[in-house]
Amino acid sequence: MRRLFWLALGVTLGVLIMRKVSRAVERLTPENMARSFSAGLNELAYSIREFAADVREAMTAQETALREAAGLDGGAEGAPRASHRA
Repeated sequence: MRRLFWLALGVTLGVLIMRKVSRAVERLTPENMARSFSAGLNELAYSIREFAADVREAMTAQETALREAAGLDGGAEGAPRASHRA
């Protein structure tokens, strides 16, 4: 009975190990590696676009705040007047 237990345990572990190895080998094929690399590049490009959009938004908000503080917002009130000397 003990030998049957150890035989069954060995066969089970062998099958599990072979399945893991097969999956690892399948992931390391050139096609799958290229697909994984491509997905990584797409994710990186998306992150860079999101970062650039956030920077543009913050830059616009800061520029608006600076223009309002300096009175350059284009409105009639508070706009600096040019002095003309004749």
